[in-house]
Amino acid sequence: MTAQTVRTGVPVAPSSPSSPSALAGTGLLLRFMLRRDRARLLVPVVSLLVFCVYYVTATASLYPTAADRLNRAESISNAGGVLLSGPGYGLDDYTPGAMFANEMSLWVMVFLAMSNIFHITRNTRAEEETGRAELVRSLPVGRHAETVAAWLVVLIVDAVFGVLACVLISTVGGLAAVDTCVLVAGMVLTGLVFAAVGTVTCQLTVYGRGASGLACALVGAAVLIRGLGDVQQPRGNWVSWLSPIAWTQQSRAYVDLRLWPLGLSVAAVVVLGAVAALLAGRRDFGEALVGERAGRADAAPRLAKPFWFAFRQLRTALLCWMAGCVVMFVLSGAFLGENVGEIADSLASQNSLTEKIFAGDPLGAFLRIFLLHCALAVAGFSVAAILRMKGEEEEGRLGLELSRPASRTRLLMSRLAVVVLGMLVLLVVGGGVALWAGSLLSHGQIGLGELTGCAAAFAPGIAVLIAFATACYAWFPRATPVAWVLFAVVVLESFFGRLLDLPHAVSALSPFWWVGDYPVSPVDPSHMAGLCVVAAALVALAVAGFRRRDLLTG
Repeated sequence: MTAQTVRTGVPVAPSSPSSPSALAGTGLLLRFMLRRDRARLLVPVVSLLVFCVYYVTATASLYPTAADRLNRAESISNAGGVLLSGPGYGLDDYTPGAMFANEMSLWVMVFLAMSNIFHITRNTRAEEETGRAELVRSLPVGRHAETVAAWLVVLIVDAVFGVLACVLISTVGGLAAVDTCVLVAGMVLTGLVFAAVGTVTCQLTVYGRGASGLACALVGAAVLIRGLGDVQQPRGNWVSWLSPIAWTQQSRAYVDLRLWPLGLSVAAVVVLGAVAALLAGRRDFGEALVGERAGRADAAPRLAKPFWFAFRQLRTALLCWMAGCVVMFVLSGAFLGENVGEIADSLASQNSLTEKIFAGDPLGAFLRIFLLHCALAVAGFSVAAILRMKGEEEEGRLGLELSRPASRTRLLMSRLAVVVLGMLVLLVVGGGVALWAGSLLSHGQIGLGELTGCAAAFAPGIAVLIAFATACYAWFPRATPVAWVLFAVVVLESFFGRLLDLPHAVSALSPFWWVGDYPVSPVDPSHMAGLCVVAAALVALAVAGFRRRDLLTG
């Protein structure tokens, strides 16, 4: 007994340090997140800024006269153009500012939204999932410090982008400063709305992938709802206003500026933030409000085989990407209606660059542009899918797989087989077949074989990207970002190779450059065979590297 107990006869609880406040340690966590994720934060911001400034300056030079811009406005004034761009304010007097607001704001908002979602989930839900957050919480760190720090990171990054975008677009691009500031503020606010959505989904699901997947699905739903509402009625109807994306586009920048729609975004951020805080206070640490579905007591016998186990790991992602591709390209098929030939001819006659792009076969070039977007999306998924092995290795699950009677070669080839088969299905079904089905809705006459053949032509190029990413992982796991560098080269060459007149040596680095311009020009069998040989050689190199190195090293 203590002296106090002896003197008073009343037991006294031992003294303990007071519990930290709910936000204790926020500043330290903020500095840590900025330090750790500086590359992940900097590269997307710089890339998006360069792209926005480039788009404004390039379109101003490509469409210097009002007649040129009016011709472009006519080509996107149909249902497909409205779905993939905006409600169409200012089409009757199509200025460079109206062109940027109509054709680029949607995609900038989607990029910011998804980037914010990934930042939030990576710094909150994923940290709980891996157990690192529990170590942090063992220190004098408040309950909500991690979430608030993650939000401050998003706010800082978005604010930097907003300020630099306003300055660069209004000075270098020559657009009206006030309208530019309002449009950029709206895009940033939309990104913050979906950051708040991601914070809510982090309270609902146990895993970071589930939280980000659910939030990204809501981004896709917002894009679709906005598009359907604007198609039903020019300048949008009540359906459009259900989407946060419409609130920014309805500010009518560069046409008839108004500020009050942005107030809806501010209100949504406040409400969703409050909901997320309320839900966070109602769940246990490491748990979720939506319980996990009870699985089988024992695994299916086929999961003992590496191929089926790899398929089970990627099945959900494949289904989600398939659903997204089908929805996107069925809607895009509205462009391929009865008047698709007239649209292609109109695009080809806009200026000297479009004449160069659409020369000889405007319709074939038009189809290739659609399938190029599908191929790039599938390539991004495929590279990410094969590089998931790095995460499996870092978290120890890959070592457990190798504890079974399965060789490293079989394990790696099984993952490759699943990714390649998934890539082919996404290309052909999610791209070619979906476009064909969409064209039927608008009474198009383009054959299924032509669309699926054009989609399949990109398969050898994507196979090279997959094999290169696998080789990077197999030999030097820390060098896997190089795979994304090659993917960036493919995107740059595909979209801007002709415009920038890139040197032959640079263009040749892109596997898609070797695919050619099918269906504008016939496929070169030697190029296809060469891509397949390169992919096979890289796979053999990857197998050799994966068999040689130790796990969690290199």
